[in-house]
Formats: sequence, C-alpha cells, structure tokens
Amino acid sequence: MVLKQKELVNELKIEWKRLWQERVDDKIRAEGIACDDYSSLFIDKGTIIHATRDFKALNFKDILQQHEISDPERYIPPDPQVGGWNKFVRDNITKLETKNEKFVEYYSNPIHREKQPQKKNRRGWLHI
Repeated sequence: MVLKQKELVNELKIEWKRLWQERVDDKIRAEGIACDDYSSLFIDKGTIIHATRDFKALNFKDILQQHEISDPERYIPPDPQVGGWNKFVRDNITKLETKNEKFVEYYSNPIHREKQPQKKNRRGWLHI
C-alpha cells in the first residue's frame, strides 16, 4: 500500500510540475491560467492557478489530502518561511565558526595585537 501511495505521489508531482511549466501568463490581469485539463490535480482548463490579488494559492498538500494520502507532510518539503532542510542542517548539525568570530578571537588576545605606526596630525603615516 505504501508503494502505491508513493507511485501516486510521484505521478502527481510530475503533473504538478507540468501544470506550472505549461501555464499561460496573462500579463494584463497578472494571472497564471491552466492551459490544459489536469483531472488528477482537480484543475480544469482555464482555471486561474496564480494571481496577485484576492486569490487562494494552490497547495500540493491539499491535493494529496483530496487523494486521501496518509501523512502527506512526509512527501513534501517544509515551507520555506518556516525553514527548510538546509536551515535545519545549518542550525542543528553543523556549527561552524564564522570568519568574524575567528578574527575577533585572534585579535582580542593581546599577544597577537601589533602596534601600528603613529599618524602625523591625521594627515598620513609617519615614516621612521
């Protein structure tokens, strides 16, 4: 049963990508319109799939729920506003020091600090 669901989800993803690639952009009304029937996605020809005002955006998760897929969250990546896989890896798995932290750590130690030559009345360096 899990394999059937996974195959169905893969087919739906292919249709989803095709829907967005083949859409017709109406630049006057600032809308994206479906140019074909996508029965597996429950979208008819001429349906507005993207608009700038007063529009509820299409959601792949809702389509998976209409197909009664159990646990649709595992088939789609998290929302970019919440974060993503890369943000999770950055925050929780790899803790890298930034160049700025290394710089501050190195030069805050008095052993590594070098004395700079004096300026002559703020017009340039004194050459000794």
